[in-house]
Amino acid sequence: MHQLFSRVLGQRDLSRAGDLFSLEDAEIEDCLSQALDQIKTISCSPDYLTNDNDQAVVEICITRITTAIRETSSIERHSVALVGLWESCLEHNLTPQGENTEDTPHAKIASDITSCILQNYSCPSVMVLAVPVAVRFLQRGNRELSRNMSSYLSLAAIAKADLLAEHTEAITLSVLGGNHMLLRVLPSVYPRQPDTIHCHLGDLTAMMTQLESPEQQHLIRLIQMVAEQHPLMLSPQVPLLVGYLDDKSLTESLLGVLVDVSQASPSSLVSFLPVLRTVGQRCPALLGHVAKTHGAVGIISETHAHSSFVYLVSLLGSMEHSFHHTLLLEIRALTDRHPSLLGGCGKDIYRMSNSFTAIARLLGRRLEESVVMRCGGGRGAEQQLQVKIQAFEERMGEARAEEELEEDSPASLRRYSLSQAVREERREMRFNRSKSLALHAVHSRSINPDAGVDGDGAEIRNQEAPPTDRKRTAEGSVPVPPAVERGVREAGKGEGREEDGEMKEQDEADRLFVHLRDNMETIRAFCRDVVRQVPAPEQCVIEDSNRGCVAKLSFSCPLKGHYCLYAKSCFNLTSRMPHLWIRMMLLHLQSKSSVPLSSRDECVQRLASLWEKTQLKGAHSFPMAMTQHSTLHRKDLDSLQIQLGEVRFFDLFGYSEEEGGWLCFMCNNPEKATVVNQEGQPLIEGKLKEKQVRWKFIKRWKTRYFTLAGNQLLFRRGKSKDELEDIPIELSKVQSVKVVAKKRRDRGLPLAFEIFTDSKTYVLKAQDEKHTEEWLQCINVAVAQARERENREATTYL
Repeated sequence: MHQLFSRVLGQRDLSRAGDLFSLEDAEIEDCLSQALDQIKTISCSPDYLTNDNDQAVVEICITRITTAIRETSSIERHSVALVGLWESCLEHNLTPQGENTEDTPHAKIASDITSCILQNYSCPSVMVLAVPVAVRFLQRGNRELSRNMSSYLSLAAIAKADLLAEHTEAITLSVLGGNHMLLRVLPSVYPRQPDTIHCHLGDLTAMMTQLESPEQQHLIRLIQMVAEQHPLMLSPQVPLLVGYLDDKSLTESLLGVLVDVSQASPSSLVSFLPVLRTVGQRCPALLGHVAKTHGAVGIISETHAHSSFVYLVSLLGSMEHSFHHTLLLEIRALTDRHPSLLGGCGKDIYRMSNSFTAIARLLGRRLEESVVMRCGGGRGAEQQLQVKIQAFEERMGEARAEEELEEDSPASLRRYSLSQAVREERREMRFNRSKSLALHAVHSRSINPDAGVDGDGAEIRNQEAPPTDRKRTAEGSVPVPPAVERGVREAGKGEGREEDGEMKEQDEADRLFVHLRDNMETIRAFCRDVVRQVPAPEQCVIEDSNRGCVAKLSFSCPLKGHYCLYAKSCFNLTSRMPHLWIRMMLLHLQSKSSVPLSSRDECVQRLASLWEKTQLKGAHSFPMAMTQHSTLHRKDLDSLQIQLGEVRFFDLFGYSEEEGGWLCFMCNNPEKATVVNQEGQPLIEGKLKEKQVRWKFIKRWKTRYFTLAGNQLLFRRGKSKDELEDIPIELSKVQSVKVVAKKRRDRGLPLAFEIFTDSKTYVLKAQDEKHTEEWLQCINVAVAQARERENREATTYL
């Protein structure tokens, strides 16, 4: 062991402990394991809890050791000794006693070691030792330790889920005990330990209303995995899941889960169909999911089939074109299973037809005959029906005229490479199908009051198409092509099969176009709101790093006024979430376009190229990934906002309602330009405390008087502003400004901040957090302005 370490630890010499930081990391690297073993001996001694000198020596030595391990990247070499000391803390009290909320001595040791060990979550040899110990800390009653442990275990679950799988029971019990952060771990371990989670599925599902939105999304993801792999396990939870449908943020996801459950256990959904119909009326974009649950329940018996059949037919007249193929497939599945619904001629109808149009026409004719034979109808009802038919004919005429205009537009001509004859046939197909379905739906509603739909009239709506639904046929195995305007052709029909293949190929190639077209209004509404929270990057470059691909993002000020902070430069951000930013950029581009973007558009191809460069393991292709959801989830937006906040973006930019975009601080506040740019006039001045010792456990601060003016941050030796100045900080030379977050409130106001120059680091804080935040914003603005001034001078010189 190094001589100085031997003296400090052997003699408990606190006076020499600080000298350990004067040693080079490489000089002490060989003896770190020995030092850790000796620290373990000291911390386990009977008098350690009452010996303040020993506690101080141990804290200083641990700080020096963990620093050396990080700097020399020697965690694998010393992991056994480090985890051994960490585990020894479990033998002692870790819970604060009584009103004293300060950590116990052994809790402090565990806290200091935790990050050093678990930040190496991608290193298998370290995690094999650390994970079993980390899980034991979850149940020891120290909230701060448990929270830190949960954060790192979440990262470990991404990198090495198999190491956590054997501890699934302990992790699940910790979640049920209130440690909701660990919910994000459960989807990672579920494929390896499904039975363990199935035992607690009811309690986990019942937690939904106790959770914040990001935590709800993790639980939803777990429930979706169960629905995909073991849907029967969720059948007892159907009442709870249906009860959560009123929450708009959960509706779409939960309806998808209920569709999966209905395929495996249709009887569990029978009593909840009225509720699902109400949800469908409230959210028309989700009627596809509702239709599928009705189709599944209708398989149970002829009685259920008839009820579902009437409901599905009633939707034909009110749903947008893109839903028709889903409805017709559900109707066909029912009529194949229960031929009596169409008087035994269902198969003949489908066999004789080769497109959705023909199916709809024959189906509607048969329904009309069946209903009239069963119920009859007076002259008054017939007159009322004719009025409704005429109204629908007028609406469909308007729709046809709109389609003709759409087909003649340059955008449509650019996107479709089919011949004019094929376009005409498809247009006729769409129109005839809609008209036929609408008329017969009105007829069935008027005559059959039990259809469960208001009989006063039907409305043809422009609705949002749902994100990529799971397509299901009667057999549940043949996927339906994603094109929403394609006729279904029987395998035995030679004529038209080649044409259908061409249409299918075109639709498959334009999967992204179909998705964006069907969700244009949703995307516009989403971007109108989100643009005020998260800006769209002006430029994105994907680069490789040691920990995977990163996105180099650039943001600039569009106004570029006289005092603009970014007239000649950009605000740069390096993000480890490139996939989220790429999705955000696509949504932003679509919101600015009056027509749906196509996979052949140059801007989309550039984004696709960026996506390919991210090389995300197991990720979908660009078109598949972009069509999974119509917009970004709330948790993803929160992640982007947090990242922007961490780099102080919102200090330097703000959203301008007048300009409809993100402007820099100076362009947003032109009235302050004269104050900021007037030579000699301070932007802000006052007393700040400067930390004199870099070790975090020694709190020694000195008060100075600081003035921020022009290109300099000046400070004076004493508390008086009249004393002599030290050398000022040149703001143009500042490399970065980093926030020191307040403990237990990482996203709150800053407790202090660090200014990094090429030669020195300054740690400063004001009298309270509010004033510290004010200083921090002013310094960030001044630094950005100083850099921009240099850029302008360089441009002028060149």
